[in-house]
Amino acid sequence: MSATPPAQAPAPTTMRRVAVASCVGTTIEFYDFFIYGTAAALVFPQIFFPALGPVAGTAASFATFAVAFVVRPLGAIVFGHYGDRLGRKGTLVTTLLLMGVATVAIGLLPTGAVIGAAAPILLIILRVAQGLAVGGEWAGANLLTAEYAPPGKRGAYAVFPQLGPALAFALSSGTFLATDVVFGSDAFLTYGWRIPFLLSALLVGVGLYIRLSIDETPVFTADRDRRAASEAPTTPPVLEVFRVQPREIVLGAFVQGIGFGFFYMGTAYLTAYGSDPAGAALDRRVVLSLGILAAVVLAVTTIVGGRISDRVGRRPVILVSGAMALLWSLALFPVLDIGTAPAFGIGVAVTLAIFGIMYGPVGAYLPELFATRFRYTGAGMAYNLAGVLGGAVPPVLAPPLTAAFGSIAIGVLLAVLAGLSIAATLLLFETAGRRTMDDVEEPLAA
Repeated sequence: MSATPPAQAPAPTTMRRVAVASCVGTTIEFYDFFIYGTAAALVFPQIFFPALGPVAGTAASFATFAVAFVVRPLGAIVFGHYGDRLGRKGTLVTTLLLMGVATVAIGLLPTGAVIGAAAPILLIILRVAQGLAVGGEWAGANLLTAEYAPPGKRGAYAVFPQLGPALAFALSSGTFLATDVVFGSDAFLTYGWRIPFLLSALLVGVGLYIRLSIDETPVFTADRDRRAASEAPTTPPVLEVFRVQPREIVLGAFVQGIGFGFFYMGTAYLTAYGSDPAGAALDRRVVLSLGILAAVVLAVTTIVGGRISDRVGRRPVILVSGAMALLWSLALFPVLDIGTAPAFGIGVAVTLAIFGIMYGPVGAYLPELFATRFRYTGAGMAYNLAGVLGGAVPPVLAPPLTAAFGSIAIGVLLAVLAGLSIAATLLLFETAGRRTMDDVEEPLAA
């Protein structure tokens, strides 16, 4: 059972530095990731897939968006291995660099009109690099806060890296909005869309400076020293976690699947749907402005969800969110189909609010499910498999489903994901009562 004495609580200044480092890092990583989603909705169909037509071009554009989700589990394995063997800090610096280089390269990429078929091929390669980086980012950033946080406050501190998507979505929408306003629609499609990608270089520099200023987590350091003193042969983390805790990986993925479905539908697909003449037919600037407001709602609900989970447990908060998601999935598109800006704003805001209630406690819940020696790999695999389930499938299926059966078909798809999330959460166990992150060698009993 207990392998080490309870760690001394870190100083408040240390926790603040760790919280800022994890939040800034995930904000930058997800900013880079989401500006691609915004561009896939507003720009890429016209400049990379113009010959396919509106529906097929949008589907192809979102297919390149989905590619990153498919490779994210591979990123979790690769970077999880080094994160569990060499440390959280150095691995997170590497993921940040990889994401920054790939994003700037997209901003410099010639269009299909210049280099033909090579343009979408290069776009996919760079998108794969983004997926690998994000696949290794989330678990490490959350382990920084979860492994540093004092007992009883892991949910509260784990919301800091979880705020990254909300801040990144607001930053991404705001950057595209400002670019559109300053340069106009024609210039935006010609070269203005590149500016948000190129600005990533400045953000990465800030992120690297902050991440290099923090120390390795004490929980990992103690576990590494313990393994170094042992003469037992070491097993690669990915093999060990699948041998010891395969159930937690699979169920953890289904828990978060609807969260990804709601988030990427709310941020990427609905951005396209809101400005599409066949959808809500709203002005692009209105859609981007409403996205910024919805991001604020997401940030607030993420904080609330994480803090409440310290008091009532992770599972009750996640179950409430899943039940809300099940009902809202069937109501979302009837609300959106009203076709007004207020209806669109309500649709996006409620969708992201429900996601935020779940996303807050998940930041602590998934790391708490796994033993220290393979926690980076296990939590990362569960999270990124959820990304494939909820982030890759719905945005790709949404355009053809809408064309064939109407928008209600997407609601049914999301409702199925919500039902799977509820079932998986009920099959897992509560972790909020775990005293420290290193007080058990094997997973807690169900």
